[in-house]
Amino acid sequence: MISNSSRAAEERSVQSFSTDSLPAEDRFDHWREERGKSLFGVTIELPREKRSAFHGEFRARQLGAAVASEMSASSYVVGRTPGDIARQAGDSLCLGLQVRGGGALEAGGDVASVGEGGMSVSYSDLPYLATPASDGGFLCRVLKIPYDAAIMLDLPIDDLFSAQPAEDAMVTRALRAVFGVLTTLDGESADPEQDVAHVARLALVARGRLSLKQPEARTALHAGLRYAALEIMRRDLRKADLGPATVAQELGVSVRQLHVLFEHSEQSFSRTLTRVRVEAAGTLLRRARALSVTQVALACGFDSLATFYRAFGRAHGLSPNAFRMA
Repeated sequence: MISNSSRAAEERSVQSFSTDSLPAEDRFDHWREERGKSLFGVTIELPREKRSAFHGEFRARQLGAAVASEMSASSYVVGRTPGDIARQAGDSLCLGLQVRGGGALEAGGDVASVGEGGMSVSYSDLPYLATPASDGGFLCRVLKIPYDAAIMLDLPIDDLFSAQPAEDAMVTRALRAVFGVLTTLDGESADPEQDVAHVARLALVARGRLSLKQPEARTALHAGLRYAALEIMRRDLRKADLGPATVAQELGVSVRQLHVLFEHSEQSFSRTLTRVRVEAAGTLLRRARALSVTQVALACGFDSLATFYRAFGRAHGLSPNAFRMA
């Protein structure tokens, strides 16, 4: 887990902006010139009659040399032109997730449809054009990783036009899991800088540049699958029968392989699951005061009240009731 001091430093590094602070008539022009062209190095266009209703906001944070950002805005056409690249070269590996909205992506002579939940992997300094499918706006997350020969194992990336990762269920699941902990503010990255290396290598595997036979790729895959296992635990923690077999089955690995994923982490699978349940119980105790302690325990998947009290006491040094009162 991230230490409190690391988390505080990380939160201080977050930058955010919203057009809400500007007069309505200035919002699109500011976003196009100051945010699009100057900050992101892209060209954006929107019909004049739609500009008065424009809204845009983003937040970004530094992860070592990499930058994770989240952007929500009204729909518009966006592209990276040769002029944009000449003016603001990035020399970076870019990973994107279309959380909401979608449309057509033209890159390298190909046109692909990118729907909600679609990912892309690309080199920053190649042209593209994205056209929205509707006027409903969009939400996307991007991780930009400056080229680093050590991280990317000296592999070339400057010909990677924007494209979706290959359909390998295990690699894609691992890639999305590491991307998620790095690009969401509540993501629990054990080591952000190391996870940046992991996600870059998984992206290169997904684009066919790196083989899973490489030890660095296997290490990245294990890290990603461990985060994916954590996602399953948090999603299904209310199920009292949640255990290694069900998680392993969803990830497509054996139970033995699942336990290996946790061998190099601070806790075993079972202790990690207990921690996840205790954390969820602490949140419910604080926020859902109408629930009794017994209801909280059952809602978080504990099979008995005694087990819950022991686990909670070890984690917090307080009983659930004392924690709630405090």
